[in-house]
Amino acid sequence: MRKQKGFSLIELLIVVAIILIIAAIAIPNLLRARISANESAAAGAVRTITTAEIQYQSAYPTSGYSSNLAALGNPSTGCAGAPANSQACLIDSALASGTKGGYLFTAAAAGGTPTTTFQEGGAPQSASTGNRSFCAIEDAVVRVSSTAASAPVAGTACVSSYAPLGN
Repeated sequence: MRKQKGFSLIELLIVVAIILIIAAIAIPNLLRARISANESAAAGAVRTITTAEIQYQSAYPTSGYSSNLAALGNPSTGCAGAPANSQACLIDSALASGTKGGYLFTAAAAGGTPTTTFQEGGAPQSASTGNRSFCAIEDAVVRVSSTAASAPVAGTACVSSYAPLGN
């Protein structure tokens, strides 16, 4: 009889089974890590928008707060021209478009001319991109909720239904 070289079918099946077990353990952890990273980025984006709103109000006192994200940046050209109240160039173009890192961001202002209040928020696009929503108003406190809001939360609802981030 001649000696055969190579692996038997049983040995190959055992190796494949071990690889599948390792993948079954690693993939959910990877997805949770991605969701956590998206949520951290969304909280940071809400802080960025809040800071941009305050800078916008200082730069354009006759307008007050910005009425939308596009005015804080420029989603189409990325601030090719000089800053103005219609494109202040305070946030990047991806955030100004309202979609970044698996989250949808919106902003609104109210209170006449000049506007005296604003509310803005970020909500996950799907359950695979995040589990928490974030919002802020003119007090510049980022708040978090475990329910997914699809629009910016009104000022009083942001304060009453969302908890301050970090508490």
